[in-house]
Amino acid sequence: MKPSVNRRAFLLSATTALAACQRDRRPRLNVFNWSSYIDPKSIEKFSQEFGVRVRYAVYESNEEMLAKVMTGNSGWDVVFPTHSRIPPMAHRGLIAPLDHRRLTNLHQLSAAFQRPVWDAELQWGVPYMWNGTGIAYSQSLQPAPRAWADLWSDRLRGRLTMLDDPEDVIGACLLKAGYPFGAEGREALMRARVEAIAEKRYIRAYLNAEVRDQLVAGDVLAAQMWSTTAQQALNAQQASRPLAFVYPAEGFPLYCDNAVILAESRRQELAHTFLDFLLRPEIAAANATVGETATCNEGGRMLLPASERDSAVLYGTPEILKRGTWPAAPPSDAQRLRDRIWTEIKSA
Repeated sequence: MKPSVNRRAFLLSATTALAACQRDRRPRLNVFNWSSYIDPKSIEKFSQEFGVRVRYAVYESNEEMLAKVMTGNSGWDVVFPTHSRIPPMAHRGLIAPLDHRRLTNLHQLSAAFQRPVWDAELQWGVPYMWNGTGIAYSQSLQPAPRAWADLWSDRLRGRLTMLDDPEDVIGACLLKAGYPFGAEGREALMRARVEAIAEKRYIRAYLNAEVRDQLVAGDVLAAQMWSTTAQQALNAQQASRPLAFVYPAEGFPLYCDNAVILAESRRQELAHTFLDFLLRPEIAAANATVGETATCNEGGRMLLPASERDSAVLYGTPEILKRGTWPAAPPSDAQRLRDRIWTEIKSA
């Protein structure tokens, strides 16, 4: 997931302190997820229904999660990598193939996630939540921004933020320059570097979810922003400072976080039970409401109030989504170049 809130680590227990001690002999499931990505009541319900202790903790980024699970001895059973991390994790033997016989609620997934491009047979993960990247802006900006190219503008000097995320920033620069979001060639990436450094004269800061409050307060006029964070900003907007969100004309990335079972897990059956539990429509709806994000579960989405279910910010429209792309993990040489370019952009 691209973070939609401040990722402060916390530990959520589905049991009391007494249940967490060694005298509690119930089976334990260890779940490592993005923060604010589940309704705490869902953990409590699972624990009570199946007689399980749940150790639940959160992480700030895919990199933080991977740093732990790459050892193959992390102690976690279920994690939630973004879609582009799944093929490399499977290749390295970090995740276990799913047993569809134990996932009776897979049919609840939306059609777009029944055969996703990154895992067409749903062999490795269950799509959970998704989001995209676009531009949140003050409606006082006229004409309103409609493209990434509109952010290279004197009218935004000192009141524009871009994400503190190399994939999104470099991708936006590639799209502005006429290249695909996930371009891997040196010529394209060096052109993106030029564009990003040129844009710095207008940028206030590189910020993620923390820019939301600055946008609501009117200190920032436009921000490259994940759709979940944008929806939160729209929910908090002031009548005197109306906000809007657009998916840019040149295209934009889409991201999906998936529930996977680690190969190291000794609780494969219980982990499948948990994934199937998350697929229940009422559970999916509750989790999406708490996270203020888009669920991959069609049954769950239909249970949401219309303001959430039909949000064009969270779910787009068929016409908008035609411009979206699901970026894949770049090859190692392209990733090294991207890492170097990002360092140069930040230090320029």
